[in-house]
Amino acid sequence: MTSTPARSLHAVPAVPERRTRWTDAELLRQEFPPVRWAVPGLLCEGLNLLAGAPKLGKSWLSLGIGAAIANGDPALGGIEVERGPVLYCALEDTGRRLQSRRRQMLANGSRAAPLLTLETACPTMPNGGDAVIVEWIEQNPGARLVIVDTFEKMRGRNPQGVSAYAADYAAAGRFKTIADNYGVPILLIHHVRKQGAEDWQDLVSGTNGLTGAVDATLVLERSRGQADGVLHVTGRDVIENDHAMTFDGTFWTKLDGPASDYDMGDTRALLMRLVREYPGSKPAQLAEALDKPAATVRKTLTRMAEKGQVRVTPGGAYYPPEPGDQPSDQDGDTSLLSHLSLSHSTPSDQEEQL
Repeated sequence: MTSTPARSLHAVPAVPERRTRWTDAELLRQEFPPVRWAVPGLLCEGLNLLAGAPKLGKSWLSLGIGAAIANGDPALGGIEVERGPVLYCALEDTGRRLQSRRRQMLANGSRAAPLLTLETACPTMPNGGDAVIVEWIEQNPGARLVIVDTFEKMRGRNPQGVSAYAADYAAAGRFKTIADNYGVPILLIHHVRKQGAEDWQDLVSGTNGLTGAVDATLVLERSRGQADGVLHVTGRDVIENDHAMTFDGTFWTKLDGPASDYDMGDTRALLMRLVREYPGSKPAQLAEALDKPAATVRKTLTRMAEKGQVRVTPGGAYYPPEPGDQPSDQDGDTSLLSHLSLSHSTPSDQEEQL
């Protein structure tokens, strides 16, 4: 799909009519279709914003998600998705670079994706970019996702005489109107500000007008621990969560378990995973499994217990931190670790890499 100057000036095609008013009784009787997910639990119907630092791998992440959905393959290493057309606007890439990425993905296990449309040039939204997106959606019934990489490339200039907040809100609102009218999830790729912030949502570059206009905000952040990154998610229809992520140079994979398991030092992360897998273990058994000094493991476990990262019974057995999830019998059988080996400290497959 190639944009031309003439096409970029076309008016936006008429959008489907959408009911916006009910009496309270009508609203309570109304049957709405279920929410459409591009990636269940992560990317939902509406406008989604994914922000991250430059060269972090946002484009690999979004392209991988797009290709997976276009083929109906599991996304991010294991999330089942519904197959359907995907538009990926790689507006900071050339055709050659995009081809190189796709060939690398195919060489590492991906498949050619006939339902994936790749675009490297598109006018800004005020100059016809919205018409390009609408045209593609109308030409692709059952469209599952539109990815704009990056938002800054398509937002256009800020109107004169308006505040930065109003400009950000209006720029995002152009995309949201399309997402809402067609029920197609749109994912905007964006950047984070250089300075840090206590609240990860404050990392998003721009004003609160941007995060306030979107339906969901995702921030990909490098972790200090073993995981390559943490994907923070919050929104109107998604459950706020932090997901541990790992990147092998081509594909991003969502790791099992809470991100807190990975956002800690090597020994703590390994101990946390063993305690989750073998609740009720004693320090000596864990030390033997990790081939580490018993005194070091015992001290580390004590500190983890003080911070609430593990739970210890009076008998010295360790459990995951969620009370009630595991039996707390202090004299319980802990022989379940007898078959452990050093393989737990040196995982061999991608899903086990911390």
